[in-house]
Amino acid sequence: MKNVLTPKDLPFFLGLMDHLAARDFPCPTPIHGRDGKVLRNLCGKPAALISFLSGLWPKRVTREHCIGVGGAAAKMHLAAEGFELTRKNGLDRAGWQELFVQTKERANEIQTGLASKIESELAFLDENWPNDLPSGIIHADLFPDNVFFHQSDLSGVIDFYFACNGSFAYELAICLNAWCFEDDGSFNVTKARSLINGYTAIRALNPMEMAALPLLARGSALRFLLTRLYDLLNHPEGALVHPKDPLEYLKKLQFHQKADGPSAYGLGNG
Repeated sequence: MKNVLTPKDLPFFLGLMDHLAARDFPCPTPIHGRDGKVLRNLCGKPAALISFLSGLWPKRVTREHCIGVGGAAAKMHLAAEGFELTRKNGLDRAGWQELFVQTKERANEIQTGLASKIESELAFLDENWPNDLPSGIIHADLFPDNVFFHQSDLSGVIDFYFACNGSFAYELAICLNAWCFEDDGSFNVTKARSLINGYTAIRALNPMEMAALPLLARGSALRFLLTRLYDLLNHPEGALVHPKDPLEYLKKLQFHQKADGPSAYGLGNG
């Protein structure tokens, strides 16, 4: 599902990249004109020049990549402090409910009983979602293809167009789903531990954040299950882009549903 952007969102994204780059966070930087402006009009549409970022995204994720992305997430959370603009997460729990309304009539075409599974999980998360976790600006889309490396050294982060205000631990939950499952669907505890240790080396997690990880990971898995489901059911015939399999995230969701605490991610004893 495409992230629906409007011109009014652009000052947030461009300003955030400017703010982060000024604090030595590795990301593309908007190019200012001699008049100091970044955002202009080109052929009747908003336009901006953005600096080039070198590196490649990892096709095969290693433990070192997980350490790097964990550290980058923490550095971004800290570097974004003081940024004055805010943006609501359009794919929060209310957004999940809206996606479900748009897909539930056809969800069982993908797998028998899928609609019921999603509805049950939505109700559970709505009842149990943690509040009052430390929050700020998060990237919200830190998938491997948005993080560049030179070998195992992280060179930068791109694609801030899902960035929004949210809980820092939810960012980690997205990363657990994006970086720590193998192609066969198994969960790699070593990668999970490396990712979280990379994060906590920069910014410590409090006990509430640590305890909330399984629930946040469930929410993250459901979010991507729903967006992939929407894309698959609304895929235009003949489109060049192939929709991704939503059932990949159903399997991830089912793993997190069985998690008995942070120990499922290789952390502590509970």
